Amino acid sequence: MVQDHSLSGLSASLVFFLFARCQLLHLRNDFKEAFGLFDRVGDSMIGYNQVADVMRALGQNPQNKEVAVILGKPSPDDMANKRLAFADFMPMMEKVDKIVKGTLDDYVEGLRVFDKEGNGTVMGAELRIVLGTLGEKMSEAEIDSLLIGQEDENGSINYEGKSCSTSKEQIPWILHRSCHRLF
Repeated sequence: MVQDHSLSGLSASLVFFLFARCQLLHLRNDFKEAFGLFDRVGDSMIGYNQVADVMRALGQNPQNKEVAVILGKPSPDDMANKRLAFADFMPMMEKVDKIVKGTLDDYVEGLRVFDKEGNGTVMGAELRIVLGTLGEKMSEAEIDSLLIGQEDENGSINYEGKSCSTSKEQIPWILHRSCHRLF
């Protein structure tokens, strides 16, 4: 006798539940794999000072101060020496995912502060200085990778995206990346 392995006898809600459960398990495995890549000791743990990096590797972009709050405001000594297991990391990822992120309009408004002429552009040199010195300071390499192809022949960056060389999908990322570091 041949068994019927189709899903036709299952309710739509049960199929959805099974699919969602499968997706969550797959996502958890991806997170565990990424977490393991940062385990330098081989004890299935990461250092407190690596938590933000793992979160960023998994697609989040928390500020260091947000990670510090989630970790319970550890001392510099704790940041250097304490370690965290994957089971403790997962609830932290959930907290970071719930942090309200700015909208595109919020970021555009933030860049308007640097738009002296009110024409939708900022000077690339000024933005480089700000990104390298204020808020969560970015390295020159990070700034270069962020702004590559964004400056026109006059060194201006069109932050409103009207004549920007970046695709519309990338504009929010660029604005988020630069403004998130500043504010």
